[in-house]
Amino acid sequence: MIAKQRQLEAIEITNMTWEDLEEVLSIERASFPAPWSKSIFVQELYSPVSHNMVAKIRGARGKEIVGYINLWIAAGEVHLHNVAVKETMRRTGIASMLVTEMIRISREEGVAWASLEVRPSNESAIKLYEKFGFTVKGIRPFYYTDPKEDALIMWACLRDI
Repeated sequence: MIAKQRQLEAIEITNMTWEDLEEVLSIERASFPAPWSKSIFVQELYSPVSHNMVAKIRGARGKEIVGYINLWIAAGEVHLHNVAVKETMRRTGIASMLVTEMIRISREEGVAWASLEVRPSNESAIKLYEKFGFTVKGIRPFYYTDPKEDALIMWACLRDI
């Protein structure tokens, strides 16, 4: 427990930059069956509604990216697109830190509601989102490919968190 706490204290969340893309893509490819391409991440870096952050930890080779989050803030709502953590660092609280940062930024911008889609089979992600007050409000049939799966639509009122 103490080692885990020390690891979390060493985590720094910063805005994603071009220099981060290769490490982010590595985590993306290891995390999702249909990963985003580099060109999609580039578009996200240029988008005025997109917020992209990385979680970094100091390692033997300098700062290493151990997770990231991508979200849009538009029309008074936040939509969480991706949150992923390096496989060796999962279940350490990094995803929670990233979602907490999303909530902080959203509140700063006066956003009251957050939404996301998640695979019903992704039980660990669902538990993470429920921890932050997200509840299932609907289903998007056949939303995911590779493998084909519906999406649960989850919403949370950020004022209640």
